[in-house]
Amino acid sequence: MHAEIIAIGDEIISGQTVDTNSQWLSRRLEELGIATLYHTSVGDELEPLADVFRQAIQRADVVLVTGGLGPTADDLTREGLARATGRQLVLDRRASAHIRGFFARLKRPMPGRNEKQAMFPAGSRMIPNPNGTAPGIDLAEDRAGKSACRVFVLPGVPAEMKEMWQQTVADALKRIDTGGRVIRRRRINCFGAGESQIEAMLPDLIRRGRRPSVGINASRATIILRIAAEGDAEAECLAAMEPTVAEIRKCLGPLVFGEEDQQLQDVVVELLLSRKRTLATAEWSTAGLVTEWLDRAAGAGGPFLGGLVAACPAALENLLGIPGELIEREDSSAEVARAMAVECRRRFGADYGLAVGRFPVFDAEVAKPPDAFIALADGDGVRVESFPFGGHPALLLTLFAKRALNLARLAMLDEAS
Repeated sequence: MHAEIIAIGDEIISGQTVDTNSQWLSRRLEELGIATLYHTSVGDELEPLADVFRQAIQRADVVLVTGGLGPTADDLTREGLARATGRQLVLDRRASAHIRGFFARLKRPMPGRNEKQAMFPAGSRMIPNPNGTAPGIDLAEDRAGKSACRVFVLPGVPAEMKEMWQQTVADALKRIDTGGRVIRRRRINCFGAGESQIEAMLPDLIRRGRRPSVGINASRATIILRIAAEGDAEAECLAAMEPTVAEIRKCLGPLVFGEEDQQLQDVVVELLLSRKRTLATAEWSTAGLVTEWLDRAAGAGGPFLGGLVAACPAALENLLGIPGELIEREDSSAEVARAMAVECRRRFGADYGLAVGRFPVFDAEVAKPPDAFIALADGDGVRVESFPFGGHPALLLTLFAKRALNLARLAMLDEAS
């Protein structure tokens, strides 16, 4: 059984509103063992709406629709569904009573245009909306040579949509025969190599048609491996994924830093706690990003003692006492990063001092980009690492902040081995 999710509204296709409903519904469908094959967005125009409904009904067994159930002239979802299925719109007395009761509870007169929200395609059923004026629509549409397609139309307001899903739609879908299949997923998070490099390190795992399937994508410099398994029960799915997870960890080694929602800062804090160590930071070029992430992950009283953020050489000299003549030298980037790590460790009294040095001036026409430096100081000395300064400008701060965190992670792993 497969599903399609349709998000309706000019505000969505114009980019003024982000469609979070489709993401949420995809996850809920997967929990029921129903795979989503299509996400569709369409504006508030009658004929395009009808065309989208016709296509979805033919290619999906379940169609979930959000938006366009309001009382205004541009709310055309019910009209589009009626046109696509060749049905008349008729007044649903139960829906009309609900809407009138809603306004009565507010002690307000019901505007006449709200009666539109009680008009339903003939033969459809109402989905109650406990906290809104827009009841949903539940419709079964016959298809030649196939089982009927079940269409559920819900409001676009996320709070109302989720409540109606939980109270009505989820139970209705559970009563549909999905073949008893369950879908489960795991995400493996990696850092330290590019997407294509990681794919090359996983022979035959990222292959179309493989079971369990393995997908790969990049998200703000983190590489995510997505494993999906289908079976008769959750335990069967989880067991089927284990050999694949083990193979990924074997092939990628320390490139793997966590799973699911774990971020690098979460892992660094966990390692600090397990080793009863503390860390402080000094940042010149990453605008306090490392400090912010660690502070949120560690919380008050945690192993992160604090950070210093400098935006110019004078601030760096005043905050950490690094000589101005050293900072101003063109060839001193590595030395400055080293001094930042040592000084922030000393001034905070931390076990580790983590530093991000200055970013060089970037010139796209230079064949070999200059290096930027990060450093980690501990009781045994200082590790300094350099990376070519290049990449999309929008990602540079994130990339180097994660490189700094990864340096601390790998150093603590090395200590333990």
